[in-house]
Amino acid sequence: MSKTKKATRDGFGEEIVKLGKENKNIYVVDADIGKSCKTVGFREALPEQYLNVGIAEQNAAGVAAGLATCGKIPFVVTYAVFGSLRMCEMIRQEICYPDLSVKIACSHGGVTPANDGASHQSIEDMGVLRTIPNMTVLMPADYYAAKKLVAAAAEYDGPVYLRFTRDAIPVIYDENTEFEIGKALKLKDGKDVSIIANGDTVSIALKAAEELEKKGVSVKLFDMHTIKPLDVDAVMECVTDNGKIITVEDHNIMNGLGSAVSEVAAEQGNTTVKRIGVQDQFGQSAPYERLLEMNGITVENIVKTAEELLK
Repeated sequence: MSKTKKATRDGFGEEIVKLGKENKNIYVVDADIGKSCKTVGFREALPEQYLNVGIAEQNAAGVAAGLATCGKIPFVVTYAVFGSLRMCEMIRQEICYPDLSVKIACSHGGVTPANDGASHQSIEDMGVLRTIPNMTVLMPADYYAAKKLVAAAAEYDGPVYLRFTRDAIPVIYDENTEFEIGKALKLKDGKDVSIIANGDTVSIALKAAEELEKKGVSVKLFDMHTIKPLDVDAVMECVTDNGKIITVEDHNIMNGLGSAVSEVAAEQGNTTVKRIGVQDQFGQSAPYERLLEMNGITVENIVKTAEELLK
């Protein structure tokens, strides 16, 4: 893992310009926060493919749906809390029900908005949207993953929700790493305990796995960048190999990654799943690292949880 840190929203901002130049059907529908969501470069480079509908997220969903019916590939861009909750009905009725290829690309996922406070910290988004039929839900773990998954989403036939971080997070991959929607990446293979993480918590889980290995614990670690469709085979590998799974996410532990993994594991039996994530509570204005610590999303807590599973 590199010492370099970059926000995943930066990866999106760079990749969407590249994709737009290659494919004139790619559009950005902005909700007037392009500076924060990194679409200023797209607006400047490709003004004919850019629409700013103002602070009107629900209208943005409708405009994008209309573009998709005309063969365009629109990316609706806003904050995660608005792109999932304020737009939810329009996503369901106008995008997912007709199964249109609209991509909802949202910055400020999880508690990464930090000092912006609870109103801007989207802890429910992936859980809400994964329950809507036809929706695909992605959260890249670093800058390079963001670029690759944005490109994959542009080619994907159907609605896609992409969640990015505001804050810079460690770079894990490089430009040669390949990603496939619905297929988790195995970062470590071990036999004692399994850790399944996504987004900004993958780097935390990676550090925890390294600490456990120093203690003689063999760890299997997956980056589950796609929450829906979940990589059932990856979960089943964890169930079969050790039956001791820890999920780690920057999202409410209810209905997010932990719930999705638990749904698969519960049907198999003889498996214990421990969920580490936001503890069904709103955030507050505080530094990002402090907010993670308040919810037990730390290297130390992952290590402690693993040790308790192995007793």
